[in-house]
Amino acid sequence: MIEKIIDQYKNRKIALYGIGTETERFLTERGKELLIVGILDGFRTDGEIYGYPIIPISETPSRDVSLIIVVARPGSCKAISKRIGEFCRAHGIALFDVRGRDLLINTSVSYEFRSLNGNTKQRLLDMASNADVVSFDLFDTLITRKVYTYTDVFELVDLRLREKGICIPDFAKLRLYAEKELSKDNAPRLEDIYEFVLKSVGGSFITASELAVMEWEIDLSVMRARDAVCDIFRRFTSEGKQIVITTDTYYSDAQIGQILKHFNITGANRILVSSELGTSKTQKLYEMLTREYPLKKILHIGDDELADMEKAAQYGIETYRIYSGMDLFSALGGLGMEDDFHTLSDRVKAGMFIAGMFNTPFWFEDEERKLAVDNTFGIGYLFCAPMITDFLLWMKKKAEAEGYMQMLFCARDGYLPERLFKEISSYTNPVYFLSSRTAVIRAGMENERDIEYVDSMKYFGTPEEFLRARFGIIVDDINSIDREKEILRKAGVQREYYKKYIEKLDIQDSPIAMFDFVAKGTTQMYLQKLFSNPLKGFYFLQLESEFMADKGLDIESFYSVKEKDASAIFDNYYILETILTSPYSQLEEFDANGNPVFAEETRTDQDIRCFEQAQRGITAYFEEYLAILPDAARIENKKLDEKLLALVNKIVIKDEDFLALTVEDPFFGRMTDIKDVIG
Repeated sequence: MIEKIIDQYKNRKIALYGIGTETERFLTERGKELLIVGILDGFRTDGEIYGYPIIPISETPSRDVSLIIVVARPGSCKAISKRIGEFCRAHGIALFDVRGRDLLINTSVSYEFRSLNGNTKQRLLDMASNADVVSFDLFDTLITRKVYTYTDVFELVDLRLREKGICIPDFAKLRLYAEKELSKDNAPRLEDIYEFVLKSVGGSFITASELAVMEWEIDLSVMRARDAVCDIFRRFTSEGKQIVITTDTYYSDAQIGQILKHFNITGANRILVSSELGTSKTQKLYEMLTREYPLKKILHIGDDELADMEKAAQYGIETYRIYSGMDLFSALGGLGMEDDFHTLSDRVKAGMFIAGMFNTPFWFEDEERKLAVDNTFGIGYLFCAPMITDFLLWMKKKAEAEGYMQMLFCARDGYLPERLFKEISSYTNPVYFLSSRTAVIRAGMENERDIEYVDSMKYFGTPEEFLRARFGIIVDDINSIDREKEILRKAGVQREYYKKYIEKLDIQDSPIAMFDFVAKGTTQMYLQKLFSNPLKGFYFLQLESEFMADKGLDIESFYSVKEKDASAIFDNYYILETILTSPYSQLEEFDANGNPVFAEETRTDQDIRCFEQAQRGITAYFEEYLAILPDAARIENKKLDEKLLALVNKIVIKDEDFLALTVEDPFFGRMTDIKDVIG
């Protein structure tokens, strides 16, 4: 394919992008066929290399460049095309990679892998059965990272340095540049790279060794095993196969051994580490592999099209491609999300999603090849957790900035948020507060206007069922009682019972913040009657805010009215409500001792186990996100959160327990199947 592009542009001026050894090799093989006016790089913009000037992208139009060929690994080409693609489009410059692929063509969004050529797991097992030695790549094959690209680790190192008061200008760029420069002739160690960095900036208040340890610790913390591939590795070792790890890395033998032990990837007969051997896969690492196993049939399993497939094949090694998570994500057009990656926080979210959603590479087992999630842990982790995380971090910042020392997390939606809030706030004390719209209404009726307000909210049932559900008054015939008098009588009793419960909570004599998830404000309005302290509500979403405008409530919502009207959150918040609930049934009222009286549980044990599994997924995500990003780098992005949440409507959900859930709203007498909510 590249031959066709070269023939098309052979009499026109072109530039190459990339200063690595592959560029040198490309120039040796193809340089005489092309009119090359310069070489581009992401870091350097001047000087000379391989006999050609290094030029900035801004000079390409004035030099009449018609084509830029990106000489880089496929995984890097995507990042480069994002960096310079718009410039090329604006100036009519074609952009192709060294394999002849047009980098200006955007892959359309898809939710199935029909357009991607991939092999099944059984094909891998069959190939391995005929091999004497099986070699595994490590990174993006057996191990992935919970960041969008491995260079995000450099930004995390930069943040750690800044926390220590150390500022190295353009740290992430310089770190990458150092790696590229030192990789031209050999495979550097991490400490070598940092020696180069410090020499470039004239030193700093830290040593190369300390920097190398810092990056290693951060990198290890964001790694995650690709379980399905690791299971195959363990299967081969248990069968007595000769197993080799063949990896390009700047880490030492000992560090690679630590990674393998950490993820229980043990039993390899040999580990070939580029930094220890001084050569990479694109140099002589495969030559060393074949020398160690002469006359043996070797199968190499890896993700990189160049380093793992093409280069291994040159040494007579059979290959099986394991698509990386990023390969799979890109093949689906980035699921329409890539334009929403603006900050490091966004890229960490993207990395966590990709590492989870595409943890397995085996999407080619049937003809449909549809994107799917197997369980509610995944639904919670992948789709719900990013939105919940941003909301809780927003609420923490708001409550602390306004000086609230206590926050009521109203049942049942507050069950999980209260537990998560404890992990992020040492200033605002969270209290899981037993409440429900039903319970506060039963205690809050003081006059006819209150009753009229409740009556205005439609109930799907008979007048007798309405009286029972809303006010806990059981009659066979609504006409047999003085309705208003009985409602107010019971409300007076329930107010005293509710206050007995509140007295047990050790509520401080100061303003109180109050969490509600999605609500008009009814609960807050009637709770205010039970407290002498002023209440401020922090909501995820306020419904019918215009209807509550005259009620004197202090409410701030994560979604403003303007944002709410312009977003798709209305389509999916029911899913969050269904998952953010407690394993206990709805509170109806309190008894004479201030103890809760719960409604009869309508959910099955299976239902409860299902949403608890989803909550475990949300909790796992929340804790991982906090562990990766320092507080200052946690920046909310509702648009990205919405797109992740909306995927629950677009992919195949295989968890039948989740699909059997019912969205309950006993206050209105409505029951809705979750299948009808997600479409």
